[in-house]
Amino acid sequence: MVEEKEKREDLPPVNFSMFILSLNTSALVHLGELPDPHSQQKKKDLALARQTIDILDMLKEKTRGNLTREEEKLLDTILYELRMIYLRVSGGK
Repeated sequence: MVEEKEKREDLPPVNFSMFILSLNTSALVHLGELPDPHSQQKKKDLALARQTIDILDMLKEKTRGNLTREEEKLLDTILYELRMIYLRVSGGK
């Protein structure tokens, strides 16, 4: 129980940017760019990658006008980079 509490204390605070970065990491794992944290294997799951990119795009639309400039830039940059990687690894499909 104490060990679990210590792990939670080591985590960064939850905010919108951290949430977006977490989704970015998930998408990169699904795109095969990063190893799965459990298996340590790189494996592509393009359907899950596409879904995560779509979630980020939905968040962009739903939060329009409510983000700081930094949050908006982060979201735009992440979406652009993920879409480019998706096109590369999917063969443009």
